[in-house]
Amino acid sequence: MSAMWQRFTERARRVIFYAQEEAGRLGENYVSTEHLLLGLVREPDSVAARILERMGVSLSRVRSEIERQVSRGEGRLGQETQLTPRAKRVIDLAYDEARQLNNNYIGTEHLLLGLIREGEGLAGRVLAKLGVDLERARREVMALQSSDTGAPAPRQRSRTPTLDEFGRDLTELARQGKLDPGIGRDTEIGRVIRILSRRTKNNPVLIGEPGVGKTAIAEGLAQRIVSGDIPEVLKDRRIVALDLAGLVAGTKYRGEFEERMKRVLEEVRKAQGEVILFIDELHTVVGAGAAEGAIDASNIMKPALARGELQCIGATTLDEYRKYIERDAALERRFQPVQVREPTVEEAIEILRGLRDRYEAHHRVKIEDNAIIAAVRLADRYITDRYLPDKAIDLIDEAASRVRLQYSLPPRELRQVKQQLAKIEKELEMAHKSGDYSRVQELRSQRSVLQNRAADLEQEWNLKRQEMRTVVTEDEVAHIVQSWTGIPVSRLMEAETVKLLKMEEELHKRIIGQHEAVMAVSKAIRRARSGLKDPKRPIGTFIFLGPTGVGKTELARALAAFLFDNENNLIRLDMSEYMERFAVSRLVGAPPGYVGYEEGGQLTEAVRRQPYSVVLLDEIEKAHPEVFNILLQIFEDGRLTDSQGRVVDFKNTVIIMTSNLGARSIQGEPSMGFLSSSRPKEETEREYESMKGRIMDELKRTFRPEFLNRIDEIVVFHALTFNEILQIVDLMVGRVAQQARAQGIELEITQEVREMLAREGFDPQFGARPLRRAVQRLIEDPLAEEILLGRFSEGDTVLASLDEDGRLVFLKKETSEAENPPEPAGVG
Repeated sequence: MSAMWQRFTERARRVIFYAQEEAGRLGENYVSTEHLLLGLVREPDSVAARILERMGVSLSRVRSEIERQVSRGEGRLGQETQLTPRAKRVIDLAYDEARQLNNNYIGTEHLLLGLIREGEGLAGRVLAKLGVDLERARREVMALQSSDTGAPAPRQRSRTPTLDEFGRDLTELARQGKLDPGIGRDTEIGRVIRILSRRTKNNPVLIGEPGVGKTAIAEGLAQRIVSGDIPEVLKDRRIVALDLAGLVAGTKYRGEFEERMKRVLEEVRKAQGEVILFIDELHTVVGAGAAEGAIDASNIMKPALARGELQCIGATTLDEYRKYIERDAALERRFQPVQVREPTVEEAIEILRGLRDRYEAHHRVKIEDNAIIAAVRLADRYITDRYLPDKAIDLIDEAASRVRLQYSLPPRELRQVKQQLAKIEKELEMAHKSGDYSRVQELRSQRSVLQNRAADLEQEWNLKRQEMRTVVTEDEVAHIVQSWTGIPVSRLMEAETVKLLKMEEELHKRIIGQHEAVMAVSKAIRRARSGLKDPKRPIGTFIFLGPTGVGKTELARALAAFLFDNENNLIRLDMSEYMERFAVSRLVGAPPGYVGYEEGGQLTEAVRRQPYSVVLLDEIEKAHPEVFNILLQIFEDGRLTDSQGRVVDFKNTVIIMTSNLGARSIQGEPSMGFLSSSRPKEETEREYESMKGRIMDELKRTFRPEFLNRIDEIVVFHALTFNEILQIVDLMVGRVAQQARAQGIELEITQEVREMLAREGFDPQFGARPLRRAVQRLIEDPLAEEILLGRFSEGDTVLASLDEDGRLVFLKKETSEAENPPEPAGVG
């Protein structure tokens, strides 16, 4: 310890430590006189605090005066907090005061006298304004020292030892400035004050969803008591948060818990209304400590509540209030419910602005105002299963943590160089022990090179840190939202912009033809990603209609792969599984009392876990009509309530329904599902319009108008032309060629084989689906046999062609041919 602080008492050292904390909280890299005074205020049992109280100056008044006049700094992370020249002068003056008073220690009273004597700093001006003069303060110090020989006054024996052991005094914490500031909630705090001031049944219970700020209301009330902003009837009250878990812990024998509870209640009774108990999670009193033959905490408390000997503030959620408190009518009637609603977006922004100082001081970063606004708005929009302001506070906290870690973590290369240096040091030690001096010389030269490299990297890193802004911005908050939910809400990067503009091109790599469908889906995604979609509805709702095997389901898969680089982000439900009325409950979960109630619904659970996804409802026409009633609210409001009452957000999903409606009515036509590319364009379009009209008529007969009216776009897929079938052949053979390439074999096919596969694999009734079987039967199976027979091996190039009889054969291309192959007809 520095010689400067050796004569300081324990309390005086704590004051210096608190002063450093206050400087950090206010964004300063130095400790000035105002920070020293704030440190004194945080030691309410010190001699200095007693002197100020004897002079009629409240500690809360001192704090509020300084807070009002002090300006925020922009301290940088990692810089050591130093004393300013004025603060050093205060320490010197404190030493001088101790010498004049013949004291061999430096206490809080000497620091106070030093602050008054210095006079020119903010602390001196505040004390002068509050009427604290040097001579009177000296007289008070001498009076106290003559009464107790200069030692700090021993703490009076507490009148509530059990409560002190198992409780947390919120008013004392508020007096020390250790509680987060309470912002807003004037209506709820006003109602709590009115209930506490009643003659009977004066026990409020705060009821609200998790994270809306119930505990903060109790803390806000404690802060009002400390600041004096409270009616006369509640002045000088103590709000003590009772730790029920602590009361139960360690009670091994019957009667121990009841004895502790009775001691707590007796201390509250003897305090004669001075103590108000705060029980967070009030429902836990029901059943707490109840062993066989014993009574629980709620039944021990009931008589005291009924007689008015115990005043209590409770806090619990609505569900738990109904489940535990309302069922016990005798307990419920002794509490007055105060509903704590979720704050609005504007109120939540003000709450976060009030908390900003605390988070800036903790993380040593600056939080921009637009980051606070973004945190609240993004949390409100995208994190739907939690409540404001809690979820927005968590966003800011994690974003600030991310910025600080980015700033403080050295670059990877520097860390690797230091690891190599540590390894060389170990090897050097071993080489010395073994006497291998040539190796020692070699390692020393390596160490020298690495040390120089580490020094360069360290210097470069320090320069970069000085330029780096430790600021939490809107982008940082958006990044955290994206990491929590998977929903891309950060600003569009240039690469992603290009990708979105070329979305149709990317989808057409897998989807042959069907330009209308691909364009409709692409437009919906671009609207959503640029922030122009309706925020209350899903990204897009589509019905894909048309003959079987033309790419309806494949487009949904391709979209999932485009958005997430993974087809597994597709939530697929086969609606043929929901043909019965009772199967409908599987979508949202079984009703209470039925098997599977705890598991949740197949649709709601999948979307709750993966809110940004493509939902494919395959063959929608096969679902029971009751399913459509459930889908109506998803299409209109982008939300669905599951069997457990949880609201699941569908606003970030793309919903695609596929149907084969109307296909049967046009199956008899020879061109159905397969159009000759040689036919005139007008005839092809006329054929398509005719097919579309019949399918739409069938759709209107099957689905109700209110269902169809909520769908963004109804897309009828074209029948496939022969050229499109050939392109699908290329895709499928390309996959086989890729698998063969993994075995070291190159596969090529001729134009004749392409056309033969197209003819063999396309069925007007089943579309392009049989093509996969044809490729497997005509290409994969024979090629597999040839490889197993040893005709082809690694490094060979295989050509699939037709012989004179029109049969498919596989030929090994000679080396010269393989090096200079003819223009391939297909893919290889």
